Amino acid sequence: MSNDPLLQPFQLRHLTLKNRVMSTSHEPAYSEDGMPKDRYRLYHLEKAKGGIALTMTAGSAIVSQDSPPAFGNLHAYKDEIVPWLKRLADDCHDEGCAVMIQITHLGRRTGWNKEDWLPVLAPSSVREPAHRAFPKTMEDWDIERIVADYAAAAQRMQAAGLDGIEFESYGHLMDGFWSPATNRREDEWGGSLDNRLRFTWRVIDAVRAAVGNDFLVGIRMVADEDMEGGITREEGVEIARRIASSGKFDFINLIRGHIDSDAALSKVIPIQGMASAPHLDFAGEVREATRFPVFHAARISDVATARHAIAAGKLDMVGMTRAHIADPHIVVKTMRGEEHRIRPCVGATYCLDRIYEGGGALCIHNAATGREASVPHAIARSPQPGKRVVVVGAGPAGLEAARVAAERGHDVTVLEAASQAGGQVLLMVKNPRRRDMIGIVDWRLAELERLGVDIRYDTYAEAEDMQALAPDVAIVATGGVPQNPPLKSGDDLVTSSWDIVSGQAKPGETVLLFDDNGNHPGMTAAEMIARAGSKLEIVTPERFFAPDVGGLNHVPYGRFIVEKGVVTTLHSRVVAVRRDGNRLVATLASDYADGWSAERTVDQVVVEHGTAAMEDLYFALKPLSRNLGEVDYKVLTATQRPSSGPSDHLLPAGEKEDTMLFPTRNPDGRFILYRIGDAVASRNIHAGIYDAVRLGIRW
Repeated sequence: MSNDPLLQPFQLRHLTLKNRVMSTSHEPAYSEDGMPKDRYRLYHLEKAKGGIALTMTAGSAIVSQDSPPAFGNLHAYKDEIVPWLKRLADDCHDEGCAVMIQITHLGRRTGWNKEDWLPVLAPSSVREPAHRAFPKTMEDWDIERIVADYAAAAQRMQAAGLDGIEFESYGHLMDGFWSPATNRREDEWGGSLDNRLRFTWRVIDAVRAAVGNDFLVGIRMVADEDMEGGITREEGVEIARRIASSGKFDFINLIRGHIDSDAALSKVIPIQGMASAPHLDFAGEVREATRFPVFHAARISDVATARHAIAAGKLDMVGMTRAHIADPHIVVKTMRGEEHRIRPCVGATYCLDRIYEGGGALCIHNAATGREASVPHAIARSPQPGKRVVVVGAGPAGLEAARVAAERGHDVTVLEAASQAGGQVLLMVKNPRRRDMIGIVDWRLAELERLGVDIRYDTYAEAEDMQALAPDVAIVATGGVPQNPPLKSGDDLVTSSWDIVSGQAKPGETVLLFDDNGNHPGMTAAEMIARAGSKLEIVTPERFFAPDVGGLNHVPYGRFIVEKGVVTTLHSRVVAVRRDGNRLVATLASDYADGWSAERTVDQVVVEHGTAAMEDLYFALKPLSRNLGEVDYKVLTATQRPSSGPSDHLLPAGEKEDTMLFPTRNPDGRFILYRIGDAVASRNIHAGIYDAVRLGIRW
C-alpha cells in the first residue's frame, strides 16, 4: 500500500474510487453524429489504462433537442447513445476506472442557426457575448419539457452502465436561473434565492424519480461568478450548502468565475503565464463550509500540486484534465516512481482553442491524444531494431523523431548546429509569459538521456558528414528561417519578428508590424514591442484579428492591445517600404479595394510571414537516398494502427513496412531519407511532432 495521499482510495457512497485523480468533464469534440464512437471511446480508455480513478465524459452532453451542440457535444437526448456509452463504460470498468457523464441544457451558450434551427432559450433574454445568440425567455411549457428531458437523459446514462452523472451549472441553463445577472424574471422562477433555485430542485427531483437514489448524481457548479451583478461568493457558498444538505446530491464539482467571454473563460481555465491552481484555496473553503465531497479542476497540471490538494484536505478528488491530455498515464507513472517521466502540460491550451475554433482537441506536444487508434502513447520496440538513425536538428520535431527511434530500439545520433536544443521554442520563451513552453524541449532531452541518445551540438551537418555516419535512416529536421512577405521594394529595410523576439533588434519609437501569418510569432513580437513602450500599429490582411490564435490564447494579446493603445488595421497589407530620411515609409494596399493605397511613416517596419524551409541538406542527400526522399502518403494515411505494438498486420507477406512507406526509387541508395516539421513547410509544433511520431513508428 502506498502512503501517497494521491493514491489513496476515496469512497463516494457505494462507489470506491481507487485513487484521488480524475479527469473532469470536457468536450474533446471527438463525437460523430453526436455519439461517442471509437475515437471518443479510445481517448477515455487510454486514461483508464493510465491508472486514473474516474473519467468524466462530455462537456456537456445535451438533454434537449433545442440545445444544439456548441462544440461537438454528445446527444444525451437520443436513445442510440446508450450502446456507444455502454461500450466506453465497460472498457474503462475493465481497467478499474469509474465513468460518469455531465449532462446539461446549454441555454444561451449556443447558436440558433444549427441543427434544427430552434430558438435558443434562457431564463431571461440576456445575450451571451461568446455565442452571440439573443435567447427567448423560457415559458412554462419550456420548463416542463426540459425538466422531463433531464430525467430521460439520466435514465439513458443509467442504462448505459455509467457510475453517475453531474449537472452542468456554470454558464449554462441551470445556473442561468441562479444568477441575478441572467435571471430577471418576476415570477416564481426569479427574485429570491429560493425562487432562483426552484428549477434545480425540479430537475433533481425528476431525475431521482427516474433513476432512484442509488445512482450517483453530482453537480459542477459555480460558487462565485466573480462579476458585477452575478452570484456573489457568499450566495454561492450558500447554494453549495443547500445542495450539500439536501440529501439529493452526492458531490460538488466546484468552479469559480464566469465564461461568457474569452477573457472571463481564461480566468476559469487559466493558460500559460497565469497562476497555477488559482481557485484551489476557494474550493477548500467550500469543502470546509459544506463538509461534503468536493471535486475541482483549474490548471492543476502537476502531481505535486495535486498531491497538496488532497493532503491539505482541500479536495476529495483532484481534476487533472489538461494534464491527462498531455499524458494519460500520469497515475501509472506516479505509482512506478516515475513522476519525472510524466510528459508535462505546458499550458499552451492548444487543446481547448482547437475545440472552441471548431476542431478536435489536440495536445501541442502529444500527437497520440485523440489519435489512439493510429498513434501509440507508449512506443513499442520495433520487430527489426538496431537501425542506424541520424536526425539533423534538435527542435521539437527532431527531438521527437530521436525519441521515437530510440524507443523503437534503434541507434540514434542527433546533430544540432546550435549550442543547445530547442529550435524556435527558444524564441518563444523569450516572452516570459510563455516560458513554460520550454517543457516541450526539457522533457524530450530527459527522455533522450534515459535512452542513451548521442546529441552533438555545434555541428553544422553537411552531406559528407551524414555519409560518414553511414545511416540506415536520415531524418532532416532542420526547421526554417524567417522570410519576408512579398514586397515590391524594401526587402532590405524591414526587420523580422524573430529579430525583435530574440533581442537582436530593439523596437523603434514608432513601429508598424505587418502580420501576414496570423499566428503566435507575429503576436509575440507585437506584445514585446508594445511592452517596450513603442507606439505600435499592427497591420493584417485578414478580416479578423490573428485568425490562427484561438480565443483563450488571444486574451493576453487582447489585453496588451487595449492597455498599450495599440492600433490594429484589418483588410490591409504592406506592399512596399522606402526610406524617407531617418524614417521608413510603408505603402499599404488592400485586397478589398482595387487601387486603394495609404502610407505610414514610422521608425521601424517589422514583418512576420512564417518561415522558409532550411532544405539544402535534404536536397543534397536526396540523390544519395534509397527512396529519393519520397513518402507514400496513401500508405501513411490509409491504415490505422493499434494503440501499441508492432504493425505486422499491415504488411503483405514477406515485405517490410518501410519499403511500402518509403518506396525504393534508387536501388544504389544506402539510407531512407525524409524531412519533418518546418524543414518541410512553415507550420506549428504539433505538426512537426506528429510528422516525427507517425513516420517513426512505421519502421
